[in-house]
Amino acid sequence: MNTDIHRLLDEAFAGIEMTPDTQDLKEEVRANLIARVAELEASGVPATDAASRAVTELGDVRELLGEAVTPRAKRDGYDAAAYAVHRVRPKAGFVVRTVAWALAVVVGLTLGTLGATGILPVPIGLLFLLLGITSTGAWMLVGDALSQETTTNHPMPQPRAAGYGVATFLGVFGLGLVGLILTRALPVWTVVFAAVGVIGAIILYAFLGATQTNRHKAWTRQAHADMPPNRFETEPETAARFGIYSAAIWLVTFGLIVLLVFTVGWWWAPLAFLGGLAAMMLVLARMMFAPRKER
Repeated sequence: MNTDIHRLLDEAFAGIEMTPDTQDLKEEVRANLIARVAELEASGVPATDAASRAVTELGDVRELLGEAVTPRAKRDGYDAAAYAVHRVRPKAGFVVRTVAWALAVVVGLTLGTLGATGILPVPIGLLFLLLGITSTGAWMLVGDALSQETTTNHPMPQPRAAGYGVATFLGVFGLGLVGLILTRALPVWTVVFAAVGVIGAIILYAFLGATQTNRHKAWTRQAHADMPPNRFETEPETAARFGIYSAAIWLVTFGLIVLLVFTVGWWWAPLAFLGGLAAMMLVLARMMFAPRKER
């Protein structure tokens, strides 16, 4: 490991009082500089020059740090100096994977739609394969994106990112089955499997959202501290009730969809879906704008 970057970083912080916030900032700067040095060395820059070049690209490190550690009253949200210090450059491998999975989603969705509508003669087995390709592509896009470090956020832990990916897979696959049923490529009774997929996605999304922790970096947390909080941040019990009510609304909605499909016909199912969506929006509005409780 190139140790010059640690020396330069210590010099940059010389004479600055090391408060907990300043120490967090220093470690953030260290991580970004180490990543940049690794990129430079991988591109053929000699190790002796990589550290100094990484610091040079950031400009005057002391001046940048001075801007970042000024009192809160002197900062204005995401100032350019702090952004320059903490900027995270996209990884080439992630960009390539994103393009590849996006192509899989587009190709699978396009061919599946043409086959389901009868424009292309596609057997039902191939339709399932195309739906699987589309769902898997969406899964990988979501999971891979959430596991990447960004300028404002730490990377999400792999298991949690994978959980969001699985929820996306279930939702896309379930909605895809609904599309095949509506185009009569599948029998009506398969709506049960579609409902299982969509309801499973909603429940998993609700669980992951309710248990999500703050993964913002120190400098963005400091900027967010100046912004007025929303209702769900100041009243966790309200956020929890909204998650429970949303899950209940969608469970009832998809149960009603199944009932309508097997009784009066599938053409009533979209109305049930719109009703569930409207109910969730009304609940959200009621919770966000109702009078606040006295504490």
